[in-house]
Amino acid sequence: MGAAALTLLGVAGAGSKPSVPTGASGTVSAPAPASAPAPGLPSPVVDMSISRQSEDPGKTVNLTIDDGPDPRWTPQILDVLAKNGAKAVFCMLGPNAQAHPDLAQRIVAAGHRLCDHTVSHDTAMDHKDVAYQEKEIVDGLRMIQEAAGGAPVPYYRAPGGAFTPESRQIAAAHGMRPLGWNADTRDFERPGAEKIVETVKAQLGIGPTVLLHDGGGNRAQTLEALEQLLPWLKDNGYTFSFPRR
Repeated sequence: MGAAALTLLGVAGAGSKPSVPTGASGTVSAPAPASAPAPGLPSPVVDMSISRQSEDPGKTVNLTIDDGPDPRWTPQILDVLAKNGAKAVFCMLGPNAQAHPDLAQRIVAAGHRLCDHTVSHDTAMDHKDVAYQEKEIVDGLRMIQEAAGGAPVPYYRAPGGAFTPESRQIAAAHGMRPLGWNADTRDFERPGAEKIVETVKAQLGIGPTVLLHDGGGNRAQTLEALEQLLPWLKDNGYTFSFPRR
């Protein structure tokens, strides 16, 4: 999500006001309510509500990793995931995927899933017109699919959680379920690996979807946190899942 990321939390991942802290910009990104499709936009072909729960039952965790792919950090994160038998959703920026198609294809080959995180990571896109939102989403999707050799992109995550009913419908019309999160590590602030791990442990009670980053800066702390966190999750009975589509 980058340095401007916001926090989007909620009871059972649905979003309740008391548990929604402010983001790096000092504003609150409240969850978008479910809404009927707008008649002036393409009809959704998947659920347009924001997904935060696992597609598998039981004690699960969904790792989501934003803002890459990055040639320094993504390969190391992929190695740690592979060592621990973990899967993740990689929320890519279109230009980054375009610049590193080898990494996009490696992610797919390893069994991870892709997510459209737009072209320019505009955390204020919820204040822009619908045409702008559509271009950011659709162009990002095209870039990621081209880089990944035509692999499916089943999710869309708005930068900073800046969803609108229109952006959710546009994404769903292109087969992408809007993707939120429950546990916000705020790893982009580089609070230390131990703090990142502590945050995940503390917030998994809210819901299973964890927000991390492989792009947008130095991710050494995120890498170190994953090296500690993934064995802990396995030792404590968690299984690695994906968000509902």
